[in-house]
Amino acid sequence: MISRLAIAAMVAATTLVTATGCAVERHQETAGAYVDDSAVTTKVKAKFAEDPTVSAMAIKVDTLNGVVQLSGFAKSNEERMTAERLARNTNGVADVRNDILVR
Repeated sequence: MISRLAIAAMVAATTLVTATGCAVERHQETAGAYVDDSAVTTKVKAKFAEDPTVSAMAIKVDTLNGVVQLSGFAKSNEERMTAERLARNTNGVADVRNDILVR
């Protein structure tokens, strides 16, 4: 009986430590910040999909603590700058790093 209780306590403790540790370990942000960043990324990608000049499939969007990083390839400098403008004008974006290459 005691061994079952001890095993259950170990499993519960391990689950608690693992579940809370994963969110912080990923990018050194809290689970709430991760959810907020995911929402920002989704909003930026949606704007790219709506815009006829930006290829949503060729540009990658990553967000960390409200800072959006754009990477990938654009067909023109206009597309590169439009992607940056759309990202900057998205609610929840603190800053934009534009690493898009024109090819």
